[in-house]
Amino acid sequence: MKKHEPIKRRKLSHEIRDRLLDMIQTGELKEGDKMPSEHDLMERYGVGRPAVREAMQALENMGLISIQHGEKSKVKKVTAEDILVQIDSSTRHLLSNSTQNVEHLREARQVFEAGVVILATQRASSNCIAKLQEKLEHMRRSKGNRTEFVKADQSFHTTIAEISGNPILLAVSQAMFKWLSGSHRDYHRNLVGVPELEDLTLKEHEAIFEHIVNKDPNAAAKAISDHILRVNKLYSQNRIKTANMI
Repeated sequence: MKKHEPIKRRKLSHEIRDRLLDMIQTGELKEGDKMPSEHDLMERYGVGRPAVREAMQALENMGLISIQHGEKSKVKKVTAEDILVQIDSSTRHLLSNSTQNVEHLREARQVFEAGVVILATQRASSNCIAKLQEKLEHMRRSKGNRTEFVKADQSFHTTIAEISGNPILLAVSQAMFKWLSGSHRDYHRNLVGVPELEDLTLKEHEAIFEHIVNKDPNAAAKAISDHILRVNKLYSQNRIKTANMI
C-alpha cells in the first residue's frame, strides 16, 4: 500500500493570511481599498482576535497593507523598492557571512549593469544626457573628497539605471550599491575613492558617457563591463592581501 504524507495542521493565522492574500492578488481587494475590520474577519472565519491580528501583521510585514491605529488597514501600492526592502536584512546577513557571496553579487552587478546601459543608451533623451553629464561633473568636483567621490560614483551608475526607464532596474541598482556598501564599505571606498584611482575611475566613466551620447549600446556595455571587472579584480586582490595580514 502506498504510503501517503500526513496532513499537516496549519496555524489559523496562516490560513487567514493566505485567504486575504488571495483576495489581494486576484483584485478583489485593490490598492487603496480598506481591509475588512478585525470583527468582520473574526465572524467570517470563526476565529479569535489573536489569529486575525497575527495574519494582518504578516501582510504588513510583506509590505502589502498598512496598519494605522484608529483607522482601517488599507491595501498598499507595492513598488519594486518595497519588495527589495523585504529581503534587505536577509541579503545583508547572506553577504556578511560569506565573502564568496559578495564576489557573486559583484559578478552579478557586472552582468546586470552591462544590460542596463544598453537600454539606457537606446532610450536616453537630451534631458537624460544632461542629467548624466551633471553626475559626471559632480565626480570631477568631488576629487580629493573620498566620501563625496564615492557617492558621486554610485549616483552616476544609478542614474544610468534611471535613464533605462525601468523602475525595477533602478530599484535593483540602488539596492546592489546599498548591499555592497553595507557589507564591505571600506573596500568600496578604497577601490574608487583614493587619489591614484580617482582619475582612472573618472576616465572610465567618461568613456561610458561618450558611448551613451553617441548611441552606441554595445560599446557602452563593454566599457561599463570592463570598468566593473577592473574594480572587482582590485577588490579581490585587496581582500586576499588583507586576509594574509591577519
